[in-house]
Amino acid sequence: MGKNTIVVGCQWGDEGKGKIVDLLASEADIVARFQGGANAGHTIKVGDEKFVFHLIPSGVLHPGKVCCIGNGVVLDPFGLKEELDVLAAQGIDYNNCLRISPAANLVLPYHKLIDAVQENSRGTSSLGTTKRGIGPAYIDKVARNGIRVVDLFVPDRLRKRLDYQRKIKAEYLEGSEDERADLDRTYNELIELSGLFRPMVIDVSRYLFEAHKAGKAILFEGAQGVMLDVDLGTYPFATSSNTTAGGCLTGLGIGPRMIDEVVGVIKAYTTRVGAGPFPTELIDDCGERLRDKGDEYGATTGRPRRCGWLDLVALRHAVRVNGVDRIAITKLDVLDGLEEVKVCTAYELNGETLSEVPLDLAELSHVKPVYKTLPGWSGKCTAKTRFEDLPDKAQDYLKYIAADLDVGIRVVSTGAKRDETIMM
Repeated sequence: MGKNTIVVGCQWGDEGKGKIVDLLASEADIVARFQGGANAGHTIKVGDEKFVFHLIPSGVLHPGKVCCIGNGVVLDPFGLKEELDVLAAQGIDYNNCLRISPAANLVLPYHKLIDAVQENSRGTSSLGTTKRGIGPAYIDKVARNGIRVVDLFVPDRLRKRLDYQRKIKAEYLEGSEDERADLDRTYNELIELSGLFRPMVIDVSRYLFEAHKAGKAILFEGAQGVMLDVDLGTYPFATSSNTTAGGCLTGLGIGPRMIDEVVGVIKAYTTRVGAGPFPTELIDDCGERLRDKGDEYGATTGRPRRCGWLDLVALRHAVRVNGVDRIAITKLDVLDGLEEVKVCTAYELNGETLSEVPLDLAELSHVKPVYKTLPGWSGKCTAKTRFEDLPDKAQDYLKYIAADLDVGIRVVSTGAKRDETIMM
């Protein structure tokens, strides 16, 4: 059997999963996305070209790979069309490589309208959503009101389901002059798009099962990170899906015996976009330095990311709930030139020292990080491709992280480009 690997984010998203999936895709036959939606942004640099994908699995840049979008994804059909157009403009043939589950729920324009209205109404208590309609689409899915990919090919059913949406969402749609509230327009545009998507729609669950039986290697791609998981993250400052390895099973319709390895992606420091607790956040010159040198601006929203030191306490939680075997560490080069590097090894809360995250993750807003200071390095990690060529103190930093988390290291990224990487 081929080796099947899940790639998950171990922080608050933006860990660099796009590059890691792109790298590991060279060893796989199939790349399958299992959750999230267009609120995720995966940036990949190949040579001088930069690609940003929100829905299409990162493996699409490798000729001959099959890319699957699973039932756990909430799919924006108009956003997907835009990504396909970009690929076509670059001369990349997607027709024979992209497969979509008929059970994936759709993110439609009215979901984005509702998302914006709800987020704006929260005022200072906003959750920091991307306003891409992800939450409202998952709400419809769980409430069994959702419209799925398969509905695109049954016009009468699609019309009836949109008419039902008009009734249950009247407070947002009735009398609105926003074009996203025009369900007749949405219907017509969906019917027009249906022909584009029809050849790509297959039973992804069965396809992956048969591919596994045939000995194919499958790479499972997640979006966001464990600390944004709707169950195991910093709720309510979380996304609306299960971002952990467990979400892979339900998001693609596969069994646990198909999984051989879990690779957790970790940035060499920590970032977060939007509201919510962030124990190691640096609101100072050092935080600004990390943001500027790391180009820490959201691929989806363009928002500046909050930056801070590496949080080993949160990472222990991430490694445990995902069953991480090995880690991929990204943006090590951003730490070049620092005299010292700090890592959070514990929290203080109400006079108690915690080595694990509190049971109530809302208490992360009140913890005080306990830091261990490690020496920085004056040499350059940038573009190094061998571990032994890294500065000694950078090697020590990586070894310290791996030892604390009791995991191996699979990949070290030393720059944004595909070839600026150490494979281990």
